Amino acid sequence: GWCPLSPAGAQTTQLLVQPPWTPAVLWDPVTLTCRVSGTPGATTWYKDGRNWERNKPDQFQVTELGTYQCHRPDTGLSNAVRVSDDRLVLQVPARALLEGDAVTLRCRA
Repeated sequence: GWCPLSPAGAQTTQLLVQPPWTPAVLWDPVTLTCRVSGTPGATTWYKDGRNWERNKPDQFQVTELGTYQCHRPDTGLSNAVRVSDDRLVLQVPARALLEGDAVTLRCRA
């Protein structure tokens, strides 16, 4: 999944992707999960920067390409996850990376 860095104790909205590689591709069974560190509340989903779904569950399998985000009133807008239909992709782990980290790359077709 995706673990963005945030100040200690800060409440954040995180959009996790499974399998945990980016960019995600539509020809994988991609599941998105909106995870929050605050109290439960209404989740609003955005696709390509537009309000998309208000009553969609916090976890679902993607069936359309696009860029997804989720929003919770108490913790704000998540990071963006792009799901493409590219036929050749170079993927990196979908987690926060720091300079000097060892990274595994995947070339997939």
